[in-house]
Amino acid sequence: MSLHGKVAIVTGGNSGIGKAVVLALAEAGANIVIDFVAHPEATEALEQQVHALGDQAIGVDADVSKVADLERLVATTVEAFGRLDIMVNNAGIETRTSILDTTEEQYQRVMDINLKSAFFGTQIAAKQMIKQGTGGRIINMTSVHEDWPMPGNTAYCLSKGGMRMLTRTAGVELGPQGVQVVGVGPGAVATPINTSTMNDPEKMKTLDAAIPLGRMAEPEEIASLVAFLAGDGATYLTATTIFADGGIMHSSPGL
Repeated sequence: MSLHGKVAIVTGGNSGIGKAVVLALAEAGANIVIDFVAHPEATEALEQQVHALGDQAIGVDADVSKVADLERLVATTVEAFGRLDIMVNNAGIETRTSILDTTEEQYQRVMDINLKSAFFGTQIAAKQMIKQGTGGRIINMTSVHEDWPMPGNTAYCLSKGGMRMLTRTAGVELGPQGVQVVGVGPGAVATPINTSTMNDPEKMKTLDAAIPLGRMAEPEEIASLVAFLAGDGATYLTATTIFADGGIMHSSPGL
């Protein structure tokens, strides 16, 4: 698989799954724009890793919960590389709060960063891809929780459920114009968002026992799927989510 000559944006791209996606796309030959809002030093280090692979990378400090910042992110990409072929809407947060505990501020922040950013990221990227006349790929980093309830994390589940229908509806709308929209739904992944679980041996034991493959995913395992979806092997996929969950959504105690 080769992405030589392609240009990709990865939102929330300097840590966790986003960082792994940046490196996977760069390994396939793409030039990368790394969106970030914190830790510029991590972005600079990641840029150097991409350069070492023989590709180009730039970091852009943009708050994807703001449409103006998303517009600037895409405009900067086109100014630097002349085009946009792959948009990975990866940025996301969670509050780990229930329906009874979630404040309006927490709700709004989760929805803005997770769902609003994906909606307008898809819109703005698609307009650029259509303008180029070459189509493109939009990959939304959703979750098993777009479909699978997680009590105690209600706003997060709601945002990911919204991304599910964004992916399906936008994929149908944009297909005739050559823009494919696909979701990637990870299960439990060893990233900073799951630090509290990983630091608790009893929680990890319970989680591993619930996963048919017996372990959390590594970020690179999710990133390799994103790279596949961006490449020539996924030319007939759109308006759907591919789950990479180790089987957890279908696990059963066998009773």
